[in-house]
Amino acid sequence: MATMTSRIPQKATVDGLEDRWNSVWEDQGTYRFDETKDREQIYSIDTPPPTVSGSLHVGHVFSYTHTDVVARYQRMCGREVFYPMGWDDNGLPTERRVQNYFGVRCDPTLPYEEGFEPPHSGGAASVKAADQVPISRRNFVELCERLTEEDEKQFEALWRHLGLSVDWSRTYQTISPSSQAVAQQAFLRGLARGECYQAEAPTLWDVTFRTAVAQAELEDRERPGAYHRIAFEKAADAEEATGSYESVWIETTRPELLPACVALVAHPDDERYQPLFGKHVRTPLFGVEVPVVAHRLASPDKGSGIAMICTFGDVTDVTWWRELDLPMRSVLGRDGRFRSEPPAGLETGDAASVYAELAGLTVFSAQKRVVEMLVEADVMDGEPRSISHPVKFFEKGDKPLEIVTSRQWYIANGGRDAGLRGELLARGEALDFLPAHMGKRYENWVNGLTGDWLISRQRFFGVPIPVWYPLDSSGDPVWDSPIVPAEDTLPVDPSTDVAPGFSADQRDVPGGFTGEKDIMDTWATSSLTPQIVGGWREDPALFAKVFPMDLRPQGQDIIRTWLFSTVVRAHLEHGELPWKHAAISGWILDPDRKKMSKSKGNVVTPMGLLETHGSDAVRYWAASARLGTDAAFDEGQMKIGRRLANKVLNAAKFALGATGIATAADSSLEEGMRATKHVTGGIINGVFAGAAANGAVSGGHDVSEHNAAAFDIPHALVSQPLDRALLAGLADVVDGATAAFEAYDHTRALELAESYFWTFCDDYVELVKTRAYDGAAPGEAIDPFAPCSPEAASARATLTIALETFLRLFAPVLPFATEEVWSWFRPGTVHRAPWPSAAPLRAVAGGTPDPTLVDAAGAALAALRKIKSEAKVSQRTEIVSVDLLVPEASVPAVNAAKADLMAAGRVRSLQVVDAVAALDPGVDGEGPEDGSGAPVADTTVMRTENALLAES
Repeated sequence: MATMTSRIPQKATVDGLEDRWNSVWEDQGTYRFDETKDREQIYSIDTPPPTVSGSLHVGHVFSYTHTDVVARYQRMCGREVFYPMGWDDNGLPTERRVQNYFGVRCDPTLPYEEGFEPPHSGGAASVKAADQVPISRRNFVELCERLTEEDEKQFEALWRHLGLSVDWSRTYQTISPSSQAVAQQAFLRGLARGECYQAEAPTLWDVTFRTAVAQAELEDRERPGAYHRIAFEKAADAEEATGSYESVWIETTRPELLPACVALVAHPDDERYQPLFGKHVRTPLFGVEVPVVAHRLASPDKGSGIAMICTFGDVTDVTWWRELDLPMRSVLGRDGRFRSEPPAGLETGDAASVYAELAGLTVFSAQKRVVEMLVEADVMDGEPRSISHPVKFFEKGDKPLEIVTSRQWYIANGGRDAGLRGELLARGEALDFLPAHMGKRYENWVNGLTGDWLISRQRFFGVPIPVWYPLDSSGDPVWDSPIVPAEDTLPVDPSTDVAPGFSADQRDVPGGFTGEKDIMDTWATSSLTPQIVGGWREDPALFAKVFPMDLRPQGQDIIRTWLFSTVVRAHLEHGELPWKHAAISGWILDPDRKKMSKSKGNVVTPMGLLETHGSDAVRYWAASARLGTDAAFDEGQMKIGRRLANKVLNAAKFALGATGIATAADSSLEEGMRATKHVTGGIINGVFAGAAANGAVSGGHDVSEHNAAAFDIPHALVSQPLDRALLAGLADVVDGATAAFEAYDHTRALELAESYFWTFCDDYVELVKTRAYDGAAPGEAIDPFAPCSPEAASARATLTIALETFLRLFAPVLPFATEEVWSWFRPGTVHRAPWPSAAPLRAVAGGTPDPTLVDAAGAALAALRKIKSEAKVSQRTEIVSVDLLVPEASVPAVNAAKADLMAAGRVRSLQVVDAVAALDPGVDGEGPEDGSGAPVADTTVMRTENALLAES
């Protein structure tokens, strides 16, 4: 229960509310998860763990707000919300940040140095690679852990300031020992089932980071290149088949890979090359005979229509090599340079001599030299033809990827197994994507897979792959006989821990063992976030309560990585989906309508925005965009949100002042609660509060079971038509907002609540102000327990019930402003109060109120005020008399609110006239019927005539 002062501030402001309420929420465990609840009572969220190797940007605020709005709504609906927060702190981004921040680099061959202190500690410009101090892997990992710990504190501070209703006692790190144990256990079980396996195969390789890269981590970048037209001489069988000695011309952007050429390929239907299929040509410079083959992926319209297959220039080469069963002729090493030894078939003669000129060169230098030699040999036609073409990069890399052959670990993902692919497609169809069209991205990704998921990385800061290998008598690893640990010993690090059944002195000696040096891809851990946060390994009882989880919120750009990989792991390990719903946020666009991203350098950091506009205002901007919809970064929208939050405070001040609740609350919160009960006739949070003296619900029951006359109070609860119409309209808003939230459309829920709230403030409050004060001057202290007129009592009850309902409607989006107001007169927290229900509002409104009354009365008040605005006099100026011409359908509604209209408009005499009837000359003697020729007035628009203002 909140125990803050009930005193309402003289000047309400949203400034400073974040620190105040975050402290209270933390102290009182407002968002703490209750493990005693049953599965049916729990709503669990698989929160995205942000990468802590950089800084949060406004896009994070955007998407995480969407999640928090859902969490707060579900909590108010009575669900116990399991809402942890994690930090994705392993992998390449962290390593790169540590290298630059501390001026070090990892050298696994170096011994551990106790008490090592790095040469730099931030502040300095990024340290060049050549100047980075080499340190042991253990020292490097310690620095990674040190830096991520500091980053996590900054991230948490920002998330708290934003108002995320996370259970901060349930944070996790993807590199923590418990997370490592989960990742290793899942790997070992997959290994036992045959789903995890190792293979020597062509691998996408980043030469800068010197690590393998998975298909999901690729991105195409447009880069300049050039086509080189090169001649291949025909071998004897090709000359005989074609009856020609003419060369075969190919066009390639990778002439440096001529020594890796294993075939030429054309489309099987290309008549130009059909005579060559099955015959041979000789590679220029090297003179190696290679076959001419046919394959459906060859493009007759690209270049000369025939291409060389190299091992390997791109992923299509890999496909051709695998499907056509071609030999391997690898030339590139892991450092991105040409190997020192020539590949098979180039070991002797001129081929070896030419290759020797390339050995040790980078790809760029080798290409330059090969082109020079081609020109010298007169086998290149003309100058290279410049082009721009997409080139594959590691999403975090700076150089184009190469393809090298290496031993790697994989997890089956349907890329090579049609049966598994079909099962994973079925999982995607069963998952509720929000919005639905995002499911197509999942489907397209699964159908486009070309191989299994490569999970091994040749890096240092990550989850070690938990295997060792026996060494034969020559000291070579026996790769196909891995040694695995027992699950109860996890986590393990094979680079430092001893293999089961061996001793430390047997490491890396013949007949002994060696540890696996690779680590897992960061997604191999992040794909297990439901298992990590749910306690799959350590707390099976909790896991049974939260898994499968209800919601996975995330960005659209990682459907192919995080979402898909999590589905794969849950399918393989548990045979089911990891969650019921996947909420996909859109992107934030800069003023040029380009996606904001750190790589583009157009991001905006959020803390300044939160401090300038207030967290509620920034949350309002985020919640104004629907799931899956891109939104413009718009500080103007944040200003609107700040205005709304401030209006909530000020409207509440008026309502509580006019009802007298503020007077009582200034004495104590308990008195404010008692006054609330009295003013509303015992209706608290939509239920009848019974006889509890302090206004708390005691054995309460739905107010719809009663009517106003049944309450033991001296006045009817809500008796005036305008008041009843206001609550009936509010009931419709509650129905609409609830339906929107249930459909995960937080934007629609906000739109409905906000629109009606402004009607409440601009129209209803102004109309009932005089009636609510019951003869007292506005702003005068009101005794809520003193006798008042039934009309005033009706207005006061309506103001209070409406205010409390609006606070609960806005609470998911504006948590700070709504909690502040709630504390002025209500016990506990609005964020644990029940979500509003429409039925109690309709029961209090009674009968069938005219749904048009509030809008009609508001339009009438605007017409009266227009008289004074056009006359340039104060709105406090009285109108002696006026005719109000009203559309025929609105006459009953305006008449029902006539007394409030006259009081609000300061009108002494008001005649409500049917606008259609007013066109009759017999009514006012004016209009086109009198021959004046004036245009006929629009009878659907409210207007005034014959207004007489009082002398000022």
